[in-house]
Amino acid sequence: MRSFFGKYKFFGIVLFLLSTVIVYLFYNALQPPKKLPVYQPSMVNPELVDTTLHYKRKYHRIADFTLTNQNGTTITEKDYGNKFYIADFFFTTCPGICPIMTKNMADIQEHIRQYDDVRLLSHSVTPEIDSVAQLKKYALEKGVDDSLWNLVTGDKKQIYELARKSYMAVKTDGDGGHFDMIHTENFILVDKQRQVRGFYDGTDEKEVQRLMEDLELLRNTAP
Repeated sequence: MRSFFGKYKFFGIVLFLLSTVIVYLFYNALQPPKKLPVYQPSMVNPELVDTTLHYKRKYHRIADFTLTNQNGTTITEKDYGNKFYIADFFFTTCPGICPIMTKNMADIQEHIRQYDDVRLLSHSVTPEIDSVAQLKKYALEKGVDDSLWNLVTGDKKQIYELARKSYMAVKTDGDGGHFDMIHTENFILVDKQRQVRGFYDGTDEKEVQRLMEDLELLRNTAP
């Protein structure tokens, strides 16, 4: 009897391992592929969304825009056509979270050099201070690659509306009539259809890593 079991022991172990692998593969095959959500205003903290959009549940996209970058070049939504991009809001004289965000965005810039369909877009929330010359100085100091990353300034009302009505990422200080903003630390991931696909803490390295993973997922699964 012992010789019988000894003879088939190895076969039994192999069969067990093979069965385990097959069950695992079938389980994975039956799982729906992971997809990033398409964020609608109703899914986001109401503090970050214009009140006119609080209950909007579908068809949300980044609005058309016309702004000016660090080189004095006009930048519109067409420059980001058929591109994934990462957006944020900042100002060059910010002493708090902006330097950390800019450093992390610069790290992202190095990561996306391998892609031809990913870009960066940083909006100044103090365009009256952040002139083209000021943005250019800041860009040179921070290692901004003009071919990958636009720092933009322009009409303050337009930037405010983009922040609140499109990117859903900026708080007002209560004086909305003057279009004053309190920007958040959020990085916003946008797909080729100008839909918001993720929000990430731009001051947190783990969140930035999550952003990079989600970008890779989006590139591999988006139409």
